[in-house]
Order: sequence, then structure tokens, then C-alpha cells
Amino acid sequence: MPTFYIEQFGCRATQADGAALEVQLLQRGYTPAAKAAADIVVVNTCTVTAAADAQARDSIRKISAQNRGARVIVTGCYAQRAPEEVAQLPGVAWVVGNSHKPELPGIIENLSIASTFKDFVPVVSLQLATLALQQSPAQILTGEFDRKPLTSSSVFNAEGNHTRPTLKIQDGCDSRCAYCIIPQVRGKSRSLAPEIVLQQVNQLCDSGVKEIVLSGINIGTYGRDLRPRVTFSALLRRILNETPVERLRVSSIEPMDVTTDLIEFFAANDRLAPHFHMPLQSGADRILAAMHRWYRAEHYARRAHLIRENLPHAAIGADVIAGFPGESPDDYAATLAFVESLPLTYLHVFSFSKRPGTQADALANEVPAGVVKNRARELRALGQKKSAAFRHEQIGTQLRVLTLRSANEAREPSSVDTKLPEKESVYTPALSANYLRVRLRGHWPANQWINVRVTAAEGNDLIGEPAESVDTEVSVSAFA
Repeated sequence: MPTFYIEQFGCRATQADGAALEVQLLQRGYTPAAKAAADIVVVNTCTVTAAADAQARDSIRKISAQNRGARVIVTGCYAQRAPEEVAQLPGVAWVVGNSHKPELPGIIENLSIASTFKDFVPVVSLQLATLALQQSPAQILTGEFDRKPLTSSSVFNAEGNHTRPTLKIQDGCDSRCAYCIIPQVRGKSRSLAPEIVLQQVNQLCDSGVKEIVLSGINIGTYGRDLRPRVTFSALLRRILNETPVERLRVSSIEPMDVTTDLIEFFAANDRLAPHFHMPLQSGADRILAAMHRWYRAEHYARRAHLIRENLPHAAIGADVIAGFPGESPDDYAATLAFVESLPLTYLHVFSFSKRPGTQADALANEVPAGVVKNRARELRALGQKKSAAFRHEQIGTQLRVLTLRSANEAREPSSVDTKLPEKESVYTPALSANYLRVRLRGHWPANQWINVRVTAAEGNDLIGEPAESVDTEVSVSAFA
């Protein structure tokens, strides 16, 4: 059977799509291989910024140059947004948008058989895809997203490369933020039925998984499209009541969906990771209004402080956009001061990037590129300062951490992008419930709970020693 490699870009939802495809290909008998040697290379793209597009193009060109025999299939958000543009890149055999990702395994199977096919066809159905293999020149076919609940897709287990699997329970978005391309490339909000979510969580637990990350494009809207309607909180309760999952983490949730009830629910359940990633985007109300965000700075601050009051050791992360059109020096100063005042533990900063077809694309009052760069740099420095302060607070405390993969395997993402020191070989990487990377002295197997005593902070990580006598219930209730 042919060999394959999947190149991943983008958010956790995109990562989950790629992981599901990996399982489906393995089940069909395909063999994973190195990128430079694989028969089929799938590039799963992001398009949230122009930089993401450029990164995908660069990767595709390098794949084509290094592996001239590979059949390159490009999918994901960039493929959905600009299929003709992607199709012009060297080596690309297929471009399959998000709207038809479920058909990728069948397309790859047909592509493996029709080894001489080199044309581009966005797929509408597998039947049309099979027909297109025989057509020259190729047709360009497009399709719309269906407002149907998400269908079940294979999930992956803890074996090999996935210690903390991501389960995508929601896709698409009904909001229309002025800067955001996501509704165009992922469609309207669609949810995975609760019974399927529970089935997949149990499947993962049966395979030995201890932590599962729930992801979605706008996860707080989960279930609003289902009949009968289901709330995200109700789903969380069912997962805790009907599955043995030991730790459940939510990848990102909009601030207006972080209610008092939800925060209190997290505080009362130590199986829910105390980790809230709430996109902020700006601390200036005028800019939030221009962005078409549904809250103002005061609302966001109230939620952040309420989290800190109920969960003193919780991780609270935020996204911020620097240089949105019309952002004045006063607006930026307000954002900087607002972020400084919040109990945030990390920050993801994005320089504003025009996305074709969004409302912000038509705005003329652009902030000069040099100014945007300086603002982004200052915000990142502030984020690093807050992260360092949060890490320092943990010294002398006890944490219950989950060991990750060893140093010679692919690394887990951390809240701050960094490489571990050269002496990593004497440490085992681990992750705390409150999203802190811990280097645990010694060699430990992956996917194990270890109670550790934090002795120091080095770089962007904590140093931990195994705690010989730790009251597990106290440790979990304080930090998990």
C-alpha cells in the first residue's frame, strides 16, 4: 500500500481533522512515512492570517522540491478560501476544502490508483471525484457547507504520538467579526451529537487516554443547532457523569460564554482543567465595536476576575490583535493598560492581517506596518512578563502533572513557544492542569500522573521533583 505523511498547520480543530484522517488512512492499510519519502503528502492548512497562507505555500514548495514523486493534496482553510491559488503551486494534485474533508480517504484511495492524475478538482462528491480522475483538463467544482450536525469521525488514542488527544465537538461559526475569515472557510456552527461525543470520549478512555482536549471553532455555541437543543454546560456534565475521563480541558471559549455558572461548575469539578482561553482582541471599546465583538472591556474583565476569585491557580489566556484598522495610539494604550490590569497568565498576539472578503478588508484607515510590528512586540513582551510571574507563583507548590512524550519524540505545544534546553535528555516533559510546562527530573513513561514539587522556574518551564508524599486530593483540588 502507498505511504503517506500529513503536514499540519493551524488551530486545534484543524489538528483534530488531520488526526482523524491519519487514523482513517491507517485503517485502510496506508503506511506512515517521512515527508521526503511519502507517496502521498496531505497539507492541512490554516488561513487566519496572510502569514499562515505564506507558511503553507512555502511548505508545499519545499515538499515538491524534496519529494518530486509525491502526490500533494492540500486541504483545510486556505484550500477552502483560495482553491485556484493553491492549485497553481508546484506538485499539487488535489485541493479539497473543509466542506468536503470527510471524503479525503476515498479521494486518496482513488488518487493512489490513478497515479498519472495531476490536475486540480475541488470535490463536491466522491462520485464526481472519481469521474474527475478521468477528465482532462480538470473541472473546477465548488460546494457550500451544509447546516447539518457534524458526523462522527475516527478519534486517535494515546499510543505513539498523541498523549493528549483533541476531540472536535463543534465546527463553524455564526458570528461575523469584522476581521475573521473563519465563517467563510468553515461554514455555520455545527455540533457533534452528544451521544457521539460520549462514545468517542469512552473510546479514548478505553485506549488509556487520561486527558482529552475538547475543541471547536466557537465551542461555547455547542448544541444550539441540535434538536433538541443542548448546552455546552450540559454536555460537560454528561461527559463527567457518563465517562471515566480523568481530565477534560477546553481549548478556547468566547468570553460571553464564560458565565458565572460555568466558572462555578469548573471550580466544583477537579476533573475539569482550570484553564480558560478567552479571546480578547482589544482592550479599547471603540475598537471592539469596530471589530463587531459582542462584549466590552468591562464585561471581559469581570469574567477574568471571577475566574481568578473562584480558581486562584487557573490559567487564563487571551488572544490580542495589534493594529486593527483605525487603532489610534490612545486605543493601543488602552489595550496595553487593560491587559496589564488583568490576571492573565499568557497572551497570544497577532498582527492584524487583511483577509479577503471580510469587512475589515475594505477599511482604509490602516495602521502603518512598522507601528503594528512595534505594538505586537510590546504586547508579546507584556505577555511574557505575565507568564513569568505566573510560573514564579508556582515555586514551592505541589502540582499533579501528566507526563508527555520523551525528548526524542515530537513535542507537545506549550503556552509559550519555546525550545527546551540542551539538557532536556535528563528531564521528562509534563503538563499541569493549569497549563504549565514542567520538566520533571529523570526518565518517566508518557501518559502518567505524577505528583511533583516545583523547585524552580527556568526559561519558560518549571522544574519539578517527584513528591514522595503528596495528598492527591489536596493536590488535585488546589491545582487541577
